[in-house]
Amino acid sequence: MRKLASVVIVDDIAPIPKADAIEVAHIGGWQCVVKKGVFRPGDRGIYLEIDAVPPDTSTYRWLWQPKTPGLEPVPRPESFRIRTMRLRGCLSQGLLMPLADLTAVDAIAAAGIGDDVSEHLGITKYEPPAPSGAGGYRAPFPTVVPKTDEVRVQAMPTVLDDLRGHPWVATLKCDGTSATFVMVDGALHCCSRNQSVVDDGGSFYWHVARSLKLGDILQDRSLAIQGEIVGPGIQKNPMGLADKSLRVFSIYDTQSGRFFSDRAMRAFCDERGLTPVPLVDSGDAFDETVASLLAKAEGLYEGTTNEREGIVVRPRDGDVWSEQLKGRLSFKAISNRFLLAEG
Repeated sequence: MRKLASVVIVDDIAPIPKADAIEVAHIGGWQCVVKKGVFRPGDRGIYLEIDAVPPDTSTYRWLWQPKTPGLEPVPRPESFRIRTMRLRGCLSQGLLMPLADLTAVDAIAAAGIGDDVSEHLGITKYEPPAPSGAGGYRAPFPTVVPKTDEVRVQAMPTVLDDLRGHPWVATLKCDGTSATFVMVDGALHCCSRNQSVVDDGGSFYWHVARSLKLGDILQDRSLAIQGEIVGPGIQKNPMGLADKSLRVFSIYDTQSGRFFSDRAMRAFCDERGLTPVPLVDSGDAFDETVASLLAKAEGLYEGTTNEREGIVVRPRDGDVWSEQLKGRLSFKAISNRFLLAEG
């Protein structure tokens, strides 16, 4: 579960060249710009990650409305969220607030370092509008397969230690919409990130399933196919594709509760005419850092001038459990150039 708001310790404070009123705070793998003199190394604070949506209260209203005397409060814009930005040339990701500003909430005063306080503060996650043509609600997301989600490496840099020294792969994070295809009680379910969608004749999930004959591929198999649907009408089609298609990133065995290795996933796709996500990098002994992974995340989608979203990093040869993640060892590095272009 992603911690949109948590109690943190400031690791370091650094100056910003030619900036008199602001400086940069480092928290784990993140950095964000703060007002000069508010924080010192070792101080505690509340950190809101990018994509966090604060509640529409006076505590946060300064984020979207200047503090002008006599100005009527402006409601929080529907699309507002904490974003990646540059301030005086310095990358800033997230919002760091002094603990004293929020200790009126009893649960905050009692929270320890690393505790998730999102619910106590009314922080929610920004969810982009569903692409048109997705299809309506059919059923809840099937419990036989995990939902698609990866932690950002900056949010948990210690997860790198779980992969250290092991064979690894980094695959391209295609900018589209997540999809899961699985048979439940003999019926095919085409799913978005959070629900199974109805076959209404116009759903692009079902369009992709039919064009690739996923029902036939999954028939009599206890498998789920997970990937990213990309193409026209989805996230502005940054990959420049002529039609909607699927880029497979996982095959999951619902009976064993295990994911295929990267090699086995690619062999499965090759045998059945499916397209896997492209490989970006790999190695026999993982020894990357947050900084090196963020550098690998940057680049353009092939044949376009569009910034690619980033990479997903996993063990190469099998499905490995991570105690830190309480699940599959898998994490993502999102390109800062992509985030700045998006914002």
